Amino acid sequence: MTRPIRPARVGIVGCGNVTDLYLPAAARLPIIELASCTDLDPARAADLAARGGFPAVSIDELLADPSIEVVLVLTPPGAHAAVTMAAIAAGKHVYSEKPLATTRSDASAILSAASGAGVVVGGAPDTFLGGGLRTARAVIDEGAIGTPFAASASVARLGPERWHPNPGIFYAPGGGPLLDVGPYYVAALVSLLGPVARVAAAGRGSGATRTIGSGPRAGETVTAEVPTTVMGTLGFQSGVVAGITASFDVAGSLAPHLEIHGTAGSLSLGDPNTFHGEVRYRPAGSDVWEDIPLQFDASLGRGLGLADLIEAMRTGRPPRASGAFAFHVLDVLLSLETATTDDRWLPIESTTERPAA
Repeated sequence: MTRPIRPARVGIVGCGNVTDLYLPAAARLPIIELASCTDLDPARAADLAARGGFPAVSIDELLADPSIEVVLVLTPPGAHAAVTMAAIAAGKHVYSEKPLATTRSDASAILSAASGAGVVVGGAPDTFLGGGLRTARAVIDEGAIGTPFAASASVARLGPERWHPNPGIFYAPGGGPLLDVGPYYVAALVSLLGPVARVAAAGRGSGATRTIGSGPRAGETVTAEVPTTVMGTLGFQSGVVAGITASFDVAGSLAPHLEIHGTAGSLSLGDPNTFHGEVRYRPAGSDVWEDIPLQFDASLGRGLGLADLIEAMRTGRPPRASGAFAFHVLDVLLSLETATTDDRWLPIESTTERPAA
């Protein structure tokens, strides 16, 4: 009989909106024990603590607590690297929301520090562990579409300034449609097709202003420091070529979220920013799309990557949403951003293992 894996006590750093997605994870995934939280805003930490049933503490207290094994980093992107490095220095394993860092040098330093400290680091997105993308992965691995040769990804919508009370973080370095929403799409493609070798892109929108539409700062403007629309091309190590659209400027779009095309058929997939999503299959020569029933549980949701990291800690295997995987996704996205001002293909220096099915 397989013995149950011992839960890990997790300390949360950063108590913003995304914590509402992680609180239910502890109920769904008993391997996660949320134990404490901290935030620069004590009131925000106290509110989360009251709702979660654990104490709000200072960052120093959280990192010094020997019972905390894992630090869950939910701060704005610009603070991810500093918080992660402090947690590693305290001997903690770390799971970070995306992106792992906002620069390659910071992300590389995180992986080096984790290796030296003997701790495990992982990071979002983890949606490729959900029922929808796992089913798509199984269909591809079974050979139903033959050899993949092309793919497309599209996230095209208006930006978050309409509803988010502090949208500046979405237009600062580490944000924009590429770094905010793009990680879900690139992570999905890498999990399905393997690592990327090179990219090219064109973009626009850097320097544009946006008006905040809700909250106490309604009517104020923020200025985009990053492109707000990017059209990119990915060349995978396998030879697959893919197009990606990422925009915060589009009123609406009917473009499919993800499509994978192979020599024997095609897949059309749901939103990779979810853990469910439809999987549709069309064999070569057919005029009909077939709905593929999901083969895996699609109800577990946010927290799967954290749970998988804890299991990996306990069993000694690499986590699927690993630091190396998160670094490669970041590398691809930053290269796309750079390519918007560079009229050439940019090689991707990093690589990663395709996560285990």
